[in-house]
Amino acid sequence: MSMSAREKSTAVVAVDTGGTFTDLLLLTEGRLTPLKVPSTPDDPARAVIDGIRRLIDGAPFFLIHGSTVATNALLEGRGARVVLVTNRGFEDIIEIGRQNRPQLYALVGHRPPPLVAREDRIGIRGRLGPTGEEIEPLDEDELRALPAQTSHAESIAICLLHSYANPEHELAAARALQARGLRLSVSSRLLPEYREYERVSTTVVNAYVAPLVARYLGRLQAAAGAERIRVMGSNGGAFPISRAIAEPVHTVLSGPAGGVVGALAVARRAGIQSVISFDMGGTSTDVSLCPGGPLHTREFTIAGQPVAVPVIDIHTVGAGGGSIARVDPGGALRVGPRSAGADPGPICYARGGTQLTVTDAHVWLGRIPVDAFLGGAVPLDRNAIQGPLERLARRLDATPEQAAEGILAVANTAMEGALRVISVERGYDPADFTIVAFGGAAPLHVAELAARLGASRALVPPHPGLLSAYGMLAADVSREVSRTVLICGDDAGRQAVAEIFRHLDEDAVGKMAEEGCNPAALTIHRFVDVRYRGQSFELRISADRWIERFHEAHRERYGYARSDRPVEAVTLRSLAVAPGPRLEAEPLPDADRAPPLEPTVVHVGDAEVEAERVWRSELRAGHSLEGPALVLEYSATTWVPPAWRLEMDGWGNLLLTLVAIPDPAT
Repeated sequence: MSMSAREKSTAVVAVDTGGTFTDLLLLTEGRLTPLKVPSTPDDPARAVIDGIRRLIDGAPFFLIHGSTVATNALLEGRGARVVLVTNRGFEDIIEIGRQNRPQLYALVGHRPPPLVAREDRIGIRGRLGPTGEEIEPLDEDELRALPAQTSHAESIAICLLHSYANPEHELAAARALQARGLRLSVSSRLLPEYREYERVSTTVVNAYVAPLVARYLGRLQAAAGAERIRVMGSNGGAFPISRAIAEPVHTVLSGPAGGVVGALAVARRAGIQSVISFDMGGTSTDVSLCPGGPLHTREFTIAGQPVAVPVIDIHTVGAGGGSIARVDPGGALRVGPRSAGADPGPICYARGGTQLTVTDAHVWLGRIPVDAFLGGAVPLDRNAIQGPLERLARRLDATPEQAAEGILAVANTAMEGALRVISVERGYDPADFTIVAFGGAAPLHVAELAARLGASRALVPPHPGLLSAYGMLAADVSREVSRTVLICGDDAGRQAVAEIFRHLDEDAVGKMAEEGCNPAALTIHRFVDVRYRGQSFELRISADRWIERFHEAHRERYGYARSDRPVEAVTLRSLAVAPGPRLEAEPLPDADRAPPLEPTVVHVGDAEVEAERVWRSELRAGHSLEGPALVLEYSATTWVPPAWRLEMDGWGNLLLTLVAIPDPAT
């Protein structure tokens, strides 16, 4: 696919770091150049820098990066030692939490330990009221003692009561600690919103990952050679590297958010509005429901830690191409969540892997041809799979082919569950959506998963294995500024809301200008978190006619509205958006001849069947294939099962359609 942008003189490189591969996409002179290199888990920056050097030969370029450093630090529990400074008597709020039970039916529930040990929580005197009034002043002697009390800290989190209404106490504590030269995470700067536990947790998570992210991005900034670096945010917008270093909590869903943005971009170009994004990589699968646009949430938890920053609503399961298959003590076949990752990787990669993976099962069944991986540049070793697969098959009392089919079936079940969580369990019919499949492994599974869900349409975009990187290219630059207000929705309250919004807009525009954005190019979106007075939850509503819209949204969500109840604006949000690079696709030429098909053999059910394979680069608009068939390309392989038809549209997308009810025997 040929692309063009407003500015073609400077190259743009988008990088998405995954568990198995690091994906790079170069946009230069209107063309996209893909590159996949093995990730380097011991030093993620090494793969990024090596890939950039292979793509860029000293030419100037901009870098847009989706980082997993913060995510992995939380999942693996290897962040910094954090000291929490809070109000005296509230040191244990991070441990008490909301007192909810994560395991409803467990006799003894388990919660992950807090990120800050009890001895690392410092309570100080001083208290503010809910409107920001000072109830008790800070103790100057305590402030002077803070540097010595935090001498063992690697990072510091400061979160005091009601700092969303008045940040002065937090800022005084921050000034007292500045001489320590450590990363300071201050809640009134990071999340000036009420709900104490979520604000504390978010601030602590930011402090926990900040030193690691700062070292990683600092090295990348020094070694990559980019003129400018932006980082993909969890809300689907990019922001400068300086903010990513200061507020790394906004990057915990960096890569998956890029995938959702990319899926929506290619779907809208094809005239499709409602999609389910299905991103299956080497380690995990990320799915997101997009009924006309991405859904956002602030009720997000990672590694058991609540994070109250805006993120795209993404559900993740541990099923990927590198997920390891095993037989559990009860004799059942299990797949994932452990992954072979990039090192050593699946057995067929011939890098020392000894444990069977989903990718190995595909190779054994012929769905990933050994001569087509990464465009044929890296041959796969099918013979190495035979011994481990036969041993697994004997434990299952099955043939090797049945064992391989079983691995895929178990992985499909896990992914089907994830897709149902975001669709059926929320009242949406998957049949009303098109599943956009991307990531290196998703095109191999999407047709069978769509059939399981009762859907009949799927779309595989160009460069599916690099769509997250493409989404980073297409992402807007954004900055949200928020403030908790707790204002009644009467006439006086509406006027107060309008006045506060003016200040928030100015703040958002000013911060975007500081980050290098042209204020004249910005679009401002206003939102209000609204509830009926007395409720403990809110709905996010567009600020235009927010009271009327709230009643309508409440009725749609919960089946009723109470127009006789007072309405309360809880938190106001101004979102400033600067458009990202405008990517324009050039339509493919219409097909003027049949595509050059090659015969191949694929195992389906209990039999080997004759199929056809074709390189995607040989397909033109209007070309179609009947399953069983394989479409080969650099970053992925698309499997078209029996009873499915594939057609290439004018934008280079592969459109899969279910044309018959599949035979249960197959």
